[in-house]
Amino acid sequence: MLKKVILALCLTSAAGLAFRMPQADMLKKDTNLDIVFENNKKWVAEMTAEDPEIFSKFQAGQNPSILWIGCSDSRIPVDKLMGLDIGDIFVIRNVANQVISHDLSMMSVIQFAITALKIPHIIVCGHYECGGIKASTENVDHAPPLELWLRKIRDTYRLHRFELDAIEDPASRQRRLVEINVIESCIELYKTGVIQSVREGNAGVTDTDYLPPKIHACVYDPTTGYLEKLPVDFNRIQENLDPIYKMYEHTGGKSSAAPSGEKEKGGFLSFFK
Repeated sequence: MLKKVILALCLTSAAGLAFRMPQADMLKKDTNLDIVFENNKKWVAEMTAEDPEIFSKFQAGQNPSILWIGCSDSRIPVDKLMGLDIGDIFVIRNVANQVISHDLSMMSVIQFAITALKIPHIIVCGHYECGGIKASTENVDHAPPLELWLRKIRDTYRLHRFELDAIEDPASRQRRLVEINVIESCIELYKTGVIQSVREGNAGVTDTDYLPPKIHACVYDPTTGYLEKLPVDFNRIQENLDPIYKMYEHTGGKSSAAPSGEKEKGGFLSFFK
């Protein structure tokens, strides 16, 4: 039932975006962005009419349950497409939803999200019709810094070239690259020491039936409004990653660096379960 409600909200959000599309043209002509501030006042009035305490309660801070790692694309209304409220989602976005270890902004957000905010779920969400994915499949120099950013996606294409080149239709090939790019970003999360450390610290002390933070690979379709979870066997992928990237051993809730060359049976605490 909940799934049907969420899907209905997705469609409603997509339809709403299409209905408001003319505002984009108005904004371009609005020198001082007066429309933005007028809309803000209307929004505050609507929200407080429904719940007079909706904003004052945030004086105590925030307690989100999801870290959303997504694309900067303007067609993705993160909270609306999931039917969630203000304060439910901690968000970071970039071109083509990439997780890159030397991106200090991304790494800082991840660290703050799971160590300070104790967020239990991480969603990495790509989307079909992604301009960054399309650009990375072109033999064109998009010039730095954009070209440097797209190189990671080009590298992902290289790693999966046999599968991708076998797809004759360019649009279908790009859709598959969108999905693979999400999976590779999830794998990058696994490699991150702070995530491994937090999960190790949560072992044996969490009150959930999973070990947080749990990673979810998802794709959004802006032409339909639907959010889907990718059917990926991350545990199988993890078996190949552990000997190289695992840095912590299970010690019953205490964080401890894994001795060099030693492996834990079953992988790093069934990382993606």
